[in-house]
Amino acid sequence: MTDATAALAAQDCRPDAPKLADAELTAHLAALPGWIHTGEALEKEFRFPDFARTIAFVNEVAALAERCDHHPDMGVHYGRCTVAWSTHSAGGITMNDVICAAKVEGLRS
Repeated sequence: MTDATAALAAQDCRPDAPKLADAELTAHLAALPGWIHTGEALEKEFRFPDFARTIAFVNEVAALAERCDHHPDMGVHYGRCTVAWSTHSAGGITMNDVICAAKVEGLRS
């Protein structure tokens, strides 16, 4: 994990976070390798050698989401999981989504 990613991951989610401006989002994406802006979400696909490891990752993300009280959409398949963070109440991507994406990167370190 880079220093910039670690700095994001060290932050806490905040209630009522506003939607990020495009320039802010672009700057934060530089610290989130492999994450892409798709419509109204930050998304990344993670690959695993088998279904058991995929489910273990899903459970780690679920525990992280509960701690942060911020929950992603996930697509779970054999050997892969897509994680998508967005803040529906803000109508797009907020700092909470960026923070949680960085925290997911910490699971992979």
